[in-house]
Amino acid sequence: MSTITISRSIENLLKNENKSKNLNVVFISPHFPLYFHNFCRHLKEKGANVLGIGDADYNSLDKSTKDSLTEYYKVGNLENFEEVNKACEFFNSKYGDIGWIESQNEYWLETEATLRSKFNVDTGTKIEKMAPMKYKSKMKEVYKKVGIPVARYEFVTEYDKAIAFTKDVGYPIVVKPDNGVGATSTYKLKNDEELAYFFETKDNSILYIMEEFICGHVETFDGITDSDKNILIASSHIMLNSIMDCVNELSDTAFYSQPIKGSDIEEIGKKIVKGFDTRSRFFHFEFFRLDEDKKGLGKKGDLIGLEVNMRAPGAYMPDMINYTYDVDVYSIWADMLVNDKTSVDIDRKYFVGYASRRNSINYNYSFEDIINKYKDEILLNVEVPKVLSAAMGNYIFLFRSKEEKRLKEIMKFILRRSNGESWI
Repeated sequence: MSTITISRSIENLLKNENKSKNLNVVFISPHFPLYFHNFCRHLKEKGANVLGIGDADYNSLDKSTKDSLTEYYKVGNLENFEEVNKACEFFNSKYGDIGWIESQNEYWLETEATLRSKFNVDTGTKIEKMAPMKYKSKMKEVYKKVGIPVARYEFVTEYDKAIAFTKDVGYPIVVKPDNGVGATSTYKLKNDEELAYFFETKDNSILYIMEEFICGHVETFDGITDSDKNILIASSHIMLNSIMDCVNELSDTAFYSQPIKGSDIEEIGKKIVKGFDTRSRFFHFEFFRLDEDKKGLGKKGDLIGLEVNMRAPGAYMPDMINYTYDVDVYSIWADMLVNDKTSVDIDRKYFVGYASRRNSINYNYSFEDIINKYKDEILLNVEVPKVLSAAMGNYIFLFRSKEEKRLKEIMKFILRRSNGESWI
């Protein structure tokens, strides 16, 4: 054997050894939403190879996204699984075994899970076990197994069956895709006429479920777990109106963080964490807090299971958690992936609020009025990309205070209408 051949053999062995040492993380769509580069940046800083797959030209990516990636692979369409699969094959060949496949985006959860099955990645749910995290009907079954009540529901198949359901639970009812993202194609129907119109116009390629309407408001339980489902950090947010109403009625919206230590939502949230495949995950669970007694479900103030999202909460909630605890959840998440733990001290310090305005609504106070009055408490004010504005509003303010009363004062000031009214 020649010296050159021996040298090349040693070089290949060293390359293979380096491949085995590096943690290779495939991240789908690192460029959108814009702040997702934060997940990638912290992974790269902790020594991981962060391998991005997206459908945007590399030159169009902002510098923060480019700098957060080890390499970027452009596909023509992220919805074309074969293209995304080819990208993973390329990364697997170049860098070695893939350790994680992530996106933090509800839309790509099934793509992630399918890729994990194909590349035998065990650090997240594979497609064979994804159904309870994607189908609302199956989520309800897990909620019930851990002792948490849920709204009654029926699959939307036949009109007569739907009418029978409304006779049983009464109007209004809520219809939504069994496998859907956010409030897309979700409607509140108030009578037989609206139900008939829904049947005439609905997309027959979508399987819908209908639920009894719950008079309550949404409260979340959000956080990060390690590989044994231990919670590394958790927070909760009170929604002052629903995403369904925000999307369908183009309303402005507001929510804020609440303390959870020793609360019922922490107790129930921990049960849900154990009930689902939350290993090494960011999680976002939603509950109804009953605003009035509901026969068969509970008393005013009780919590009812709503939905499960096995990814980071949206609408700047990760940043709200950061501002609540004075931590960096993107770094905590990266620590979990790389080390399966975090050394960060989790100590709640603030109430943090979110208020978004609509361009179609006339408000009493200008942006300048808000900044001038609350400049020390405003954390962020930013315009929302049009593609996200249906659910998030057109312009967002994040703000914080050590007092809940002060936080609500800021929220009301931001959203007060020109006629002096405030819905909060």
